[in-house]
Amino acid sequence: MTSTVPTAVHDEQHAEAQAVPPVTMFGPDFPFAYDDYLAHPAGLGSVPATEHGTEVAVIGGGLSGIVAAYELMKMGLKPVVYEADQIGGRLRTARFEGVGGQGGDGLTAEMGAMRFPPSSTAFQHYVDMTGLTTRPFPNPLAPDTPSTVVDLKGESHYARTLDDLPPVYHRVMDAWNACLEEGADFSAMQRAIRERDVPRIREIWARLVEKLDNQTFYGFLCDAPSFSSFRDREIFGQVGFGTGGWDTDFPNSILEILRVVYTGADDDHRGIVGGSQQLPLRLWERAPEKITHWAQGTSLAALHEKGAPRTAVTRLHRTAGNRITVTDAEGDIRTYRAAVFTAQSWMLLSKIDCDDALLPIDHWTAVERTHYMESSKLFVPVDRPFWLDEAVDDNGRPTGRDVMSMTLTDRMTRGTYLLDDGPDRPAVICLSYTWCDDSLKWLPLDANERMEVMLKSLGEIYPGVDIRKHIIGNPLTVSWENEPCFMGAFKANLPGHYRYQRRLFTHFVQDRLPEDKRGLFLAGDDISWTAGWAEGAVQTALNAVWGVLHHLGGATDATNPGPGDVYDEIAPVELPED
Repeated sequence: MTSTVPTAVHDEQHAEAQAVPPVTMFGPDFPFAYDDYLAHPAGLGSVPATEHGTEVAVIGGGLSGIVAAYELMKMGLKPVVYEADQIGGRLRTARFEGVGGQGGDGLTAEMGAMRFPPSSTAFQHYVDMTGLTTRPFPNPLAPDTPSTVVDLKGESHYARTLDDLPPVYHRVMDAWNACLEEGADFSAMQRAIRERDVPRIREIWARLVEKLDNQTFYGFLCDAPSFSSFRDREIFGQVGFGTGGWDTDFPNSILEILRVVYTGADDDHRGIVGGSQQLPLRLWERAPEKITHWAQGTSLAALHEKGAPRTAVTRLHRTAGNRITVTDAEGDIRTYRAAVFTAQSWMLLSKIDCDDALLPIDHWTAVERTHYMESSKLFVPVDRPFWLDEAVDDNGRPTGRDVMSMTLTDRMTRGTYLLDDGPDRPAVICLSYTWCDDSLKWLPLDANERMEVMLKSLGEIYPGVDIRKHIIGNPLTVSWENEPCFMGAFKANLPGHYRYQRRLFTHFVQDRLPEDKRGLFLAGDDISWTAGWAEGAVQTALNAVWGVLHHLGGATDATNPGPGDVYDEIAPVELPED
């Protein structure tokens, strides 16, 4: 069961985990085995030979767009990728400029996705395929995190394990576990997900969706007898579970939170060595071992002029014959029988000139009501992982503690992460990682102004540590709500948004739509049920690939049905509209 502050697994839980299948992102809304679908030797399906070479527009070169394009290419179609910024989307790895010295030039900052749970098995398929390696991410109290400091209301607690924290934190952890068990059938749902027991998953989830669709995360806590104490709810909000405080999520639907904890999305995270953006970049250059129609050695880069995606899309509209016509920033106009839209769906309302005929009106409403979370980070490069130095007391005697630790606090920085490649090598500190209201507070400040406030805040937690003297380059920062091609970090449904999300996710199954509303397929993180995880980007990309395949008269192999083939059996719960 997910713990409140830690990611460490209790011994008895570890033993149980060894005896049962692992938790994966299998449901709960749409329990389809995307990992098995990808691993099957029959492949994802095929299109008629008469369709080989058919162009399909893929709008957005983030992970979802690149995965969709890669799989469409393997089928013998010709994806035409449009990207307004850079390949990778929110898998964005920035490099520090002007950081010299041995090893210094390789310092990176993960501006977007930086940690991935092992339950992301479809995502892991592509990580393994491209030969990337991962390592444990230093979350609070994770086994590979040297130490953690929890700083609340001016009082700091140093811990290497959960047992080092005061009893109140154990009480809050127990309250959260009891809350999940009593209010959300946690054990039963996780067991069903482990065993891929689709009827049981659907039975539990249908009841909870009907009961909890109008409930906030905070309201769910308040209704739990175990969380009757405001002080406990406050501590839980500041420190949270797994990766840190979640009070910025308190206004969101509790269903969003349950999707995360049921599927282990917040547990046992790993980072990609060298940066997460390598994954879409490698897929862009990769020549599949098995490919239809195209010559061996063909890659997405090879199918595009100068090896680069086309530029930003400025207009989308339907034309005669139910075609999708795309105009890009260079004025080029192309028409397609099918298109996959993977950028944040708000772009259809704000940055791209669209006609109403692109989507049914209920889907436009869903796009308009999508709620996005704000998020900001700031990184600085340092000369070495000085935080591993042993702290001394006022008399110069060793204390047995690290001089600085992964830090959770109610101060402005909220979460501080320490990232290194070994002793005596340049390293990186994520001085602050914040969400929603906390992120908006940083928005008016530039990178250096943010850094100064953060150093002051951390100086109050570590008064004897001079972080500034170790900084060897300029800070890098991002506020995703201020990025013009994103306008937010990821969607997070509010209470009452279940119906909207269902329309967006199920849009890839278009047989029931009017013919003049077919051919454009939505994919990406904000189409996914599970907010903010790369797994959702991959899963919705595969949905869209199935949609294009079906739209062009193709089919899956009988031994490996796709998500649309089994849709009627596992379709998400449908709540009444009236």
